[in-house]
Amino acid sequence: MVEQTPKLKNLRQNLAAHLLQPIRAMRLRYLPLLMMYFSYGALGVIDISRDLWVKESLTLSPAELAGVGVWLGLPWTIKMVFGELVDTVAIFGSRRRVYVMLGAALTACGLLILAGAAARAVDILSANELFVTGMMLIVIGTVLQDVVADAMSTEVVERVDVRGNLRSETDVATELGMVQVLGRLSLSIGILAVAGLSGFLAEHLSRTTVFLAALIVPLISIIGVLLVRLEPAKVRPLNWKFLTGGLLFGATILLLGISNYSFSQEVSFVFSVIVVCTMLVVITRSLSLPERRTILYTAIIIFTFRATPTIGDGYFWWSFDVLKFDAAFYGVLRQTSAIIGLIATWLLARELTEYPVRKILLVLIVVGLFLSLPTIGLYYGLGNWTEAQFGVSARSIAIIDAAAASPFAQLSMVPLLSLIARHAPSAYRATWFALMASLMNLALVMGQLQTKYLNLIFPVTRGDYEALGQLMIASALIGFAIPIMVLLIVGRKI
Repeated sequence: MVEQTPKLKNLRQNLAAHLLQPIRAMRLRYLPLLMMYFSYGALGVIDISRDLWVKESLTLSPAELAGVGVWLGLPWTIKMVFGELVDTVAIFGSRRRVYVMLGAALTACGLLILAGAAARAVDILSANELFVTGMMLIVIGTVLQDVVADAMSTEVVERVDVRGNLRSETDVATELGMVQVLGRLSLSIGILAVAGLSGFLAEHLSRTTVFLAALIVPLISIIGVLLVRLEPAKVRPLNWKFLTGGLLFGATILLLGISNYSFSQEVSFVFSVIVVCTMLVVITRSLSLPERRTILYTAIIIFTFRATPTIGDGYFWWSFDVLKFDAAFYGVLRQTSAIIGLIATWLLARELTEYPVRKILLVLIVVGLFLSLPTIGLYYGLGNWTEAQFGVSARSIAIIDAAAASPFAQLSMVPLLSLIARHAPSAYRATWFALMASLMNLALVMGQLQTKYLNLIFPVTRGDYEALGQLMIASALIGFAIPIMVLLIVGRKI
């Protein structure tokens, strides 16, 4: 037998360490929160059926759908209300299990409303209004469970060893980072489990049947919290200022939402930013000045990175009408993306917990611009040229592009989540995570607003896709220019 060289031996050991790291890091006490992340990803089983139902049966334009996306993003910005309740208010003696079950119940109600609307069995509201109502309940249910999972992601990491001695700060920080990696992996596995299935179901079953079949997803998170005994979290008194302020904030957003004010979405966004930033300043007073500065600069960068516009639903409609993509093919695309994303997150688990945030984001921004080019090229006939020259069809280009782009959405969040978890105050864990997550989700709301504006400037309707190319180019340039500029200015400060 030929003896291995030291370099080859080290290479094999490093590869084995990367592959086995998530498995070795797994603990039974992580199971409830990982099953919640899994169920969040598995909700994607309705995505293709829902999007096709919107295209076929509703009358909302891409700009209006982007506006709906703004409202659906706002529950994520009032997570401090849910966080305060989860931290302080026990229901039937529980501050974890009951909230997970309540979130699952809201999600199930939303799915039932979508099923009733698709079957035209409910005529109290219009189909458009039922769609918004059902999706809002699903979002609120998901937000509630996400708050619990965020709090548990810090609680499952033990601060003392088996002998009762305090663990080192480095060991705790590393485990906190690995819990975030495992959470992303669970989310990716959930997406992977239903990605191809979502296309198959949309192709062969009615929209109503798919929405009803998805009721199994909320049960997954309930099973998770019932299987494992959760250790009681540290109790603190209810902070009435946080709760009252959060409730008033939520009520204001609701009033703006049901009003006919033309700029209600924009006012809600600005108001949300002011409230969340104010509450963050209050809750971070216990941290040192360097820690607060680090979190501030990181939050600015991540906010800018996430606050980028998308194309909207116009490209999805165009791909069906012009490229003749179908539901089954979109299932293949999602399956490909899920597999590559899972593999990338798994293999890069160690780097994601140790690599500098600014370097990760720099790569993601630059690569994101290049990965937008094939999609733009398809609109301008790239698929026809490549098929004539090389036998590579538009579908092949779409699959290759999906495979290349898939890892980056998950990878960008792990370093930030690890940083947040590391500095979570022990008595404010759920509220802390909720506030930081609220700020990050406000970035997505800003991205939806930009998507709405771009779709108003470059209008796209069902069957009229003349302005789609310009819309795609504008979206790609904005998504590159603003984040890269901010990263270059403040990137060195984190």
